[in-house]
Amino acid sequence: MANGIGAPATATPVKEVTTASFRADVLTASQQKPVLVDFWAPWCGPCKQLGPALEKAARDSGGKVALVKMNIDEHPQIAGQLGIQSIPAVIAFDRGQPVDGFVGALPESQIRGFVERLAGPLKGGAAERLAEAEEAAAKGDAAGAASIYAEILAENPEDAKAIGGLARLHVAAGNVAEAKALLATAPAPAPGKEPDPAIAAALAAVSLAEQASSVGELAPLEAAVAANPDDHQARFDLAVALSAKGDRDAAADALLEIIRRDRKWNEEAARKQLLQLFEAWGLMDPASVAARRKLSAIWF
Repeated sequence: MANGIGAPATATPVKEVTTASFRADVLTASQQKPVLVDFWAPWCGPCKQLGPALEKAARDSGGKVALVKMNIDEHPQIAGQLGIQSIPAVIAFDRGQPVDGFVGALPESQIRGFVERLAGPLKGGAAERLAEAEEAAAKGDAAGAASIYAEILAENPEDAKAIGGLARLHVAAGNVAEAKALLATAPAPAPGKEPDPAIAAALAAVSLAEQASSVGELAPLEAAVAANPDDHQARFDLAVALSAKGDRDAAADALLEIIRRDRKWNEEAARKQLLQLFEAWGLMDPASVAARRKLSAIWF
């Protein structure tokens, strides 16, 4: 997998349980921790689809659950006693009793949810992978970050943080239309609630990119500001262009200079634009932190 999370080549094979070993390997073993029994057969295509995701979820529990397999063609008795009529079927045993289960090749997100009900949060879950994607993006590995976001969205198309993160990557690559199309798939916030911060940040980034496309090149704007330091519109446009070029500190400083000179200019447009930059960059981005400090010094 592109995010580096997956089964190592040397992963221990899942133990095959027989009718004779079922008591020891499942009932007795489940006194120590939950045991998942994967009922399968060699001819069952969906069983082959389920297996890798189930094994990965069990590994990601960090040893909090065990996973075994039982071939119902060779050992039909236990499946019959449990009322299993179709496969794949997974039954969880805890303290010697069946406590949960499902039938069919579920999506990986649902499989992980099933295991998490028994074991708590798993390693390699969406939160961990989102952190990996953000780290990759911060290091300039846009392709790696995009791959992780895409994997998360393949499992859960409404993951707002993955939608927002991938949309911001599209904006950074100049693909504003793709970013807007992706953001259109984001789930609507609950009534009275604000959008997820990741969605809000991506929307702000889209807005800034669209603004930047209309303000022109840096050199004429810099010349206009040099010729007339009180040309607030030129300085404002310069800030937008600087932000689009990735020069966050300079963009913030340009807006702060407008606020120093005339904080009420154009209905406080500079302050509002600065807040939009903070939202697009992230409130804890170093440029946001530094600019907020300077803004406080001006304001108070």
